Amino acid sequence: MKLNCVVVDDSTIQRITIAKLVNEHPNLVLVGDFSNASETRNCIINKDVDLLFLDIEMPVQTGFDLLDGLKVRPQIIFISSKSDYALKAFDYAALDYLHKPVTKERFNKAVQKALDMKSLQKDGVEEEGDFIFVKSNLKNLKVYIAKIRWVEALGDYIKIITEDESHLVLSTMKSFENELPAEKFMRVHKSYIINLDKIDRFNSKFAEIGDTKIPLSRNKKEDLVNVLNRPQ
Repeated sequence: MKLNCVVVDDSTIQRITIAKLVNEHPNLVLVGDFSNASETRNCIINKDVDLLFLDIEMPVQTGFDLLDGLKVRPQIIFISSKSDYALKAFDYAALDYLHKPVTKERFNKAVQKALDMKSLQKDGVEEEGDFIFVKSNLKNLKVYIAKIRWVEALGDYIKIITEDESHLVLSTMKSFENELPAEKFMRVHKSYIINLDKIDRFNSKFAEIGDTKIPLSRNKKEDLVNVLNRPQ
């Protein structure tokens, strides 16, 4: 198994050190090393990146800022000279938190966690498919897109209802709609976005998902019919 890796650190020496450890590891492939969040973001968007070795304190944008701007995140191993950020780091579902200077032994232990996680994903222990991170109750939570049933507006918040649970998130409907694949989700009412794959039945007034009736805006029935009848 090989993991495509990116190293991010504004210190040239530290970046070279971690890149060397990546290159020496038989299961890692270095696809890029960067000194700032902007270049890193472009790389993650355009390349297949499995694992991110990420410094936190960087000029202009921190490591946390970088992650906040990503719709889909690779696995993360934070690297820092300070322990102050450790608690916050794990709110971002970090696999590990390495203190500088990083030893080869400690580095390899962190990498093993990434390899184990990837193996679990391949074995189907963790759900496959695209996901997004949402902030709920001060935590960043991974939500699998295919498991979202519908999204409901609640004042300044939205409520995301999945197959297993629901999450209350500070967001606008418009902003969250932009996070979702347009071919899979539809805004059927000012207060509702539905997963088209979850619709059991509908009429001129409602779309039904399980026992729940989702109201349709007056002009949305025709749009819904057209979308559901399009070739797959």
